[in-house]
Amino acid sequence: MNPTSLLERYGDSAVLALGGLVIGGLFGFFAQRSRFCLRAAVIEFWHGKFGDRLSVWLLAFSAAVVGVQLLILAQWLDVSSARQLAARGSLSGAMIGGLVFGAGMIMTRGCASRLLILSANGNLRALLSGLIFAVTAQASLSGSLAPLRNTLSAWWTVEGGPSRDLLAITGAGNAGGIVFGLVWLAAALWFSVRSGRSVWKWVGGIGTGLTIAAGWGYTHLVSINSFQVVQVQGLTFSGPSAEWLMRVLSSPGPAIGFDLGLLPGVFLGSFIGAWVGKDLKLEGFANASGMPRYIAGAMLMGFGSMLAGGCAVGAGLTGGAIFALTAWLALVGMWLGAGLTDRLLDGKPAGQRITPPP
Repeated sequence: MNPTSLLERYGDSAVLALGGLVIGGLFGFFAQRSRFCLRAAVIEFWHGKFGDRLSVWLLAFSAAVVGVQLLILAQWLDVSSARQLAARGSLSGAMIGGLVFGAGMIMTRGCASRLLILSANGNLRALLSGLIFAVTAQASLSGSLAPLRNTLSAWWTVEGGPSRDLLAITGAGNAGGIVFGLVWLAAALWFSVRSGRSVWKWVGGIGTGLTIAAGWGYTHLVSINSFQVVQVQGLTFSGPSAEWLMRVLSSPGPAIGFDLGLLPGVFLGSFIGAWVGKDLKLEGFANASGMPRYIAGAMLMGFGSMLAGGCAVGAGLTGGAIFALTAWLALVGMWLGAGLTDRLLDGKPAGQRITPPP
């Protein structure tokens, strides 16, 4: 059955939601099995320990870049209408939001996607942090924190179109984007070999990155076969988290689409991955003194993600793979904010072994 027939039979909303569920499930499974985590990668980097966590993140990042750019060159994907490129963007919001998100990521010991994955494995600390993240994201989008977000975003803006496209700004083009991705893929493979051979590190890291390309490609496929206006988009967790919160708290909820299936898919995929790997374990707070750190960190991540225009996946991988200027600024801010916060709160002597995230 061709895409047009599916859309006519089941409708755009159902087809998009189903795609979100399947692609989210694959992301959750691969990310869980590979221990994909930006926070852990940042800590290894700033402590000079180029090990498994950094290797996995680099594998995912480079696979996302190469996959997305190949789809564009093959004319199977057009991202010119994506909000990360087409809409007016905020450079100040991207930089400040990235710094704030990075700080919160260290305090909660995981980014937004990692919190969802850990929640599916039985981590109650991650579940509480994820709920607070969603509440703060919604408050930043259209609630009490929206005026502050709008003020910071207005400080330095950039027009949509070529002005937000790093490949257009540099003149590298999509071929240059592929070369860039391949260089980082080679670096990722080198770090991976140095840190030891692990099937799930390789398969999981690359698989996680390819789901980013799958998200872009799937929504584009629906958009060109639909008689309705369908937004071409990729994977992100800040917007869908806020959407699911409003869906639970109010009726009628937001319109059904790709994001509806994404979060349940990631949760289910991570649960299956934990079951396969025997990682299911109910965990809570060891003591009450750690709770304020998680709560404050989740609030910083929720606000930072909305200010930056995306989370560690939404900006770092999804926006980074299409070379959106604001996404790259946000990603740099996340690495800097996380590194500084780690040094202030959890600083350890250089060379000391980094423990994996909980």
